[in-house]
Amino acid sequence: MPGATTTQTITALADRCVQCGLCLPACPTYSMERLEPQSPRGRIALARAWTLGIVAPTPAGDRHLDDCLGCRACEAVCPAGVQYGELLVHARASQRERRRPGVRQRVIEWLAARPRVLGPLLGTYRAAGALLPSRLRPLPLPPPPTPRPALDATPLRQSAAAGSAAASGLPARVQLFTGCVASAYEPPVRAALGRLLGTLGIEMHVPPHQGCCGALHAHAGNAGGAQALATRNRLAFGEEVGAPQVLTLASGCHGSVADTLPGRVIDALEFLDRHADRVSFATRTERVALHLPCTQRNVVGSVPALRRLLVRVPGLEVVELDAGHGCCGAAGSNMLLDPGRAAAFRDPLLDQLHACGATRVLSANIGCRLHLANGTPVPVQHPLELLAEALR
Repeated sequence: MPGATTTQTITALADRCVQCGLCLPACPTYSMERLEPQSPRGRIALARAWTLGIVAPTPAGDRHLDDCLGCRACEAVCPAGVQYGELLVHARASQRERRRPGVRQRVIEWLAARPRVLGPLLGTYRAAGALLPSRLRPLPLPPPPTPRPALDATPLRQSAAAGSAAASGLPARVQLFTGCVASAYEPPVRAALGRLLGTLGIEMHVPPHQGCCGALHAHAGNAGGAQALATRNRLAFGEEVGAPQVLTLASGCHGSVADTLPGRVIDALEFLDRHADRVSFATRTERVALHLPCTQRNVVGSVPALRRLLVRVPGLEVVELDAGHGCCGAAGSNMLLDPGRAAAFRDPLLDQLHACGATRVLSANIGCRLHLANGTPVPVQHPLELLAEALR
């Protein structure tokens, strides 16, 4: 049984649900299964019943909670303002107290929390991955390493950037959150952001001792692991008054980083959109597919900013991928723990992609990009990569 505090929290969150059912059409798992326990309403009722001891937990019930993708689309349509994401985290933490997570989940959490182990491991995977059969390649191969962005500029360059930014009312310097797996997979994205910020005269600093945001751990019920990672990042980015803004590249990390560093965190797309009138793009006659991650739509809220940025590129034709059930199925570690089910959510999006003839896919979340890229030969990129290519 959960502790008294957990019981009160889950019950209080669950009691806000009026069981109206408006969340059902928005829920990807309900859309696929058409089962009440696979809906937000059903899971809320299940978590409440477990917490109050009304019914005993069962493997079937655990599976319904496990299957939730954590997309939080239900929150966007809930008339009662149920904080389903918070309820899910607490329910899974309670679940974890009585049911040890599987080996693969524990290994994923352990690696994500240890960048000094994860980095070399992904480097080995990049070198040897082409020799592995496809069933042993759960992720696309990481790109070749590139020089890490400078941690600190030379005094002359820093002074020039500061002068340019001061004249335009922009910050002279920002910090960048890189996270865990993205450290190996996103060198091209970081380089693209560096170019875009450079046009604004802004320095980009990458704190060296940062790590995983902890979202993966929190969503699996590992509250202690998530808190430890938050403490590490709080120290890495500094807590002094007037510390620089922190930009995020992955919508799936943004919420956790924002909770760790309140008042300082902004999505890189949102940041660039605020200053887009200072940036000029050349014409690109190209059709691209735009995938909008659940976290970008339902947590970060940077979809309007991204659309405005893409509209600024003359000649660019954007096709939004909206087929299927409303989620690509990546859902953090879900694509590694249950690849068959994850692929079932992804397949309608890939069918739409291949039918529309787009030359590339744009998606603002690292997990979604890896999941999509593992199912198509079409290049999958962060939107910043296209925007940097289009700079005039």
